[in-house]
Amino acid sequence: EGKGKKRNPLHDFKKTGELMLIKINKTLEVKTKLLNTTEQCAKRCSRNKGLSFTCKAFAYDRVTKRCHWLSFNSLTNGVRKKQDHAFDLYEKKDYIRNCIIGKGADYKGTISVTKSGIQCQAWNSMIPHEH
Repeated sequence: EGKGKKRNPLHDFKKTGELMLIKINKTLEVKTKLLNTTEQCAKRCSRNKGLSFTCKAFAYDRVTKRCHWLSFNSLTNGVRKKQDHAFDLYEKKDYIRNCIIGKGADYKGTISVTKSGIQCQAWNSMIPHEH
């Protein structure tokens, strides 16, 4: 990231071509808007700009140039994957990666057991270890 260069907002997302997510659980939220580029969609998702939920993914309709911001991703219960040639799915890496980077302060993944199968200590608990 040198001087004058802007970071591409798509770097925070994993792209899966020709895939859309369908919500089975009706409480999951979606917002759509016409936007010209996937970069614009990614920027809004990363900032949660104009969204009433935390954006975990977005699907971009290449035909209609419409962005679909999603409050869920492919790992969320109540969601089904659908092959669709018009869409590309972009999921925030923070929500789909199953590894800890650094001290794990920003970890949002789904792993909650150690390598040996022991349940992880809740963040709000000081037992058995203090933070």
